[in-house]
Amino acid sequence: MKAAVVILNWNGRKLLEQFLPSVVNFSGDATIYVADNNSTDDSVKFLQSNYPAIKLIQNKRNLGYASGYNLALKSVSEEIVVLLNSDVEVSENWLEPILKTFQQENEVAAIQPKFWTINGKNISSMPEQPVVL
Repeated sequence: MKAAVVILNWNGRKLLEQFLPSVVNFSGDATIYVADNNSTDDSVKFLQSNYPAIKLIQNKRNLGYASGYNLALKSVSEEIVVLLNSDVEVSENWLEPILKTFQQENEVAAIQPKFWTINGKNISSMPEQPVVL
């Protein structure tokens, strides 16, 4: 199963600089998309210069969170789609349990992985394994 990681961005160059490297380094064969919500900073130029392999989706205006993602998802063809906020740092093999669950459970439609604050405190009530919804 092919996966896509889709990150919505609006004027988030600093967040992309800080957190995108972990996504690129630890997302395996997943296709990474950044959906830009018509940023007025240099986010798009930064992505084009530093991450040419990332698929850039450019929304013509800032559509907000839900509509921005909904429009971007029309450009994504992978079977599994991960919506990832631009302020998230991922760790090695973060995607593997998600993909494994989708492969093993035919009726799974959505998964919420466990996440932590930057200081290592658990901020979700999720167990070690992804929660199947």
